[in-house]
Amino acid sequence: MIRKITIPIILFSFLLSGCRTYYQRQQEFNQYFRTGQIEQAAEVLAGDRRADKRRTRLLHIMNMGVVHHMLGNYSQSNEFFEEAYILSEDQLNNPLDQALALFSNPNMTEYRGEDFELLMIHYYKAMNFIQLGNYEAALVECRRLNIRLNALADKFPSDNRYKRDAFIQNLMGIIYDASGDFNNAFIAYRNAYNVYKEDYSILFGLQAPMQLKKDLLRSAHRMGFRDQVEFYEREFGFSYEHNEKPGHGDLLFFLQNGLGPVKDEWSINFTVVRGSGGRVDFVNEQLGLSFPFYLGSSGQSSGDLGDLRIVRVAFPKYVERAPVFTGARLRVQGQQTQLEKAQDINAIAFKSLEDRMLREMGSALLRLALKQATEQVVRRENQNIGAVLGILGAVTEKADTRNWQTLPHSIHYTRLSLPAGTHNLTLELLLPNNNTGRSVNLQTSVSAGRTSFMNFQVVDSKLPGR
Repeated sequence: MIRKITIPIILFSFLLSGCRTYYQRQQEFNQYFRTGQIEQAAEVLAGDRRADKRRTRLLHIMNMGVVHHMLGNYSQSNEFFEEAYILSEDQLNNPLDQALALFSNPNMTEYRGEDFELLMIHYYKAMNFIQLGNYEAALVECRRLNIRLNALADKFPSDNRYKRDAFIQNLMGIIYDASGDFNNAFIAYRNAYNVYKEDYSILFGLQAPMQLKKDLLRSAHRMGFRDQVEFYEREFGFSYEHNEKPGHGDLLFFLQNGLGPVKDEWSINFTVVRGSGGRVDFVNEQLGLSFPFYLGSSGQSSGDLGDLRIVRVAFPKYVERAPVFTGARLRVQGQQTQLEKAQDINAIAFKSLEDRMLREMGSALLRLALKQATEQVVRRENQNIGAVLGILGAVTEKADTRNWQTLPHSIHYTRLSLPAGTHNLTLELLLPNNNTGRSVNLQTSVSAGRTSFMNFQVVDSKLPGR
């Protein structure tokens, strides 16, 4: 008897040890990343030999892409992101994983990524290609992103959801502009403005940046679209000023600010109401929720499940990690310009989860119904084993709190016209009171008549919920 008990204990201890090692490694990586020690964070990831065999391998690959992007290893970063893209395109589900998820929790399935997370793969690839000077490849990634957005719009038709990306349209305009395709630049800028006006202002409270308006007017002027120039001058309330200087080039500066939200868990109680014909309703009157399930025509099975009065169900939620710096200024050649927020990844994350919350509730309640139905069937055969199943069901009731935690909180940008040559820049990171919290000295080169790009990330963020 002792031997029969000891073997499972030893096996459980071994599995627990493996879990501790994994979570210790994750904590080590997060600590390095949050404190800006990116090389050490990359070493921790590279040393994780079992990462490809876990159900979180997509997160591992995307994190590898981020750290190499931040280290300036743009080609290597894109190799990881392309691998992540291919993996995310594989929609085949493991039936065993799906079964385990129904009888335990969704963490037993391979992590497929939130919809907006999969879109960010293409953003990083586009920014990497820009740094490599391959504008055509960068545009391919923007088009890939739009294809995924169109698929989401077809899958979940609704006016009040994130289904068009203004920032990516703006980025496409910037890339077309830099490559000399001014007609497509105008179209992309116009599309970006419309999405900011019609979607982003309502969903995220984010208005079109002033720089986008200037670029839209400039591209319309370059194409000789006088009627469009006049239309948007009335729309924006200011006139176009032609101020391109000979011997100058443009600098596009992007700031990836802070860290995106993390997932946590919340729960609500449902009352189980027994119906006829195997129908069971999970009801929460406070929130006005009711989910029906049909578990068969057996009166006994429905009666057993109906004996449950109150049950707890867990769901995921996002918790914001507010950035320490709320904005930035760029100083160069005696000029000072304020960076503008162009993308709010934090707000998109919250909105995306809100849009699918009813589906998330339905999945969680189905999981709970199957757990309880199984428990009652086993109890009729063996009360002790049934009781154990009941305890395991309660212990394993968890929400899927996995998410891509190295994403930025938001993206800011600006455009500067500078004389050709090498320039020393000062990036001033601003506190909520608009005072400078930190200054970073940078250097860049600008060529006459060309566009240069710089991309900088600040990971300073407050603790979740602070």
